[in-house]
Amino acid sequence: MRLRLLYSIVLIAFLHSCSPNNIEEDQSLEKYFTVNGVTGCFGLYNNSTNRFTLYNQKRFADTSFLPASTFKIVNSLIGLQTGVITNDSMIIKWDSVKRSVDAWNKDLSMYEAFRASAVPYYQEVARRIGQERMEGWLDTVNYGAGAKDTMFRITTAIDTFWLDNTLKITADEELWLMKLLYFNQLPFFKPYQETVKKAMLFENETTYRLSYKTGWGRNEKGNHLAWIVGWIEENNHPYFFALNFESADPSADIPGIRMKILKGILTQLGFFKGKM
Repeated sequence: MRLRLLYSIVLIAFLHSCSPNNIEEDQSLEKYFTVNGVTGCFGLYNNSTNRFTLYNQKRFADTSFLPASTFKIVNSLIGLQTGVITNDSMIIKWDSVKRSVDAWNKDLSMYEAFRASAVPYYQEVARRIGQERMEGWLDTVNYGAGAKDTMFRITTAIDTFWLDNTLKITADEELWLMKLLYFNQLPFFKPYQETVKKAMLFENETTYRLSYKTGWGRNEKGNHLAWIVGWIEENNHPYFFALNFESADPSADIPGIRMKILKGILTQLGFFKGKM
């Protein structure tokens, strides 16, 4: 209880740092969504200046969505903290069920499974954690429903609740989670947070470092629901972001659209040149 209270104080302090005086609503970012035929939101937090750049603030702050595979961040941390995952090299054997993503159809380590966003690996991790421990840690982290001072309870399967629209999270909650993870301020041992951050680093260039986790699921309407959450570092300064959007087009190239929007927005905001 004391741990949850202390963590809640940190969370509240961050959320209260967002005020009309430090928010810039950038309507020019709308074009990245409309040209791709999607509806969504985006937020960027400059840690150095305590300023936010937002597009579609109402969706960003007030609407909750299934986390889909962004939940692998917290699932990994809980797995490591409980000893269910011993380290990022721990192998879970393939169950021999052939799935549509070839990268999932083999034995995988945690590091490989995280970067391939392998659902079967993390479903097995969740089963090994179990409902009681999973609920306890989600409550401690104030994740999703917990951030609204209500204790989240798993009412569906332990291995699908982050995919079936029972667990939900807002984009601003995803963004503060990224900030706390970056600074090792989540209620998990520091080496475990570092392990997850290592798995999130996808682009390590001379002018920038881009770390993220993607997510892709279906909302209650049956529409595609997509995420990218993480941070970009330039000149040793982190900027935290959360991108969320949905599409009613069943044939939409969600992975392509997702990265196109993120890279387009970050480029417009001046990143990738090492000058931020």
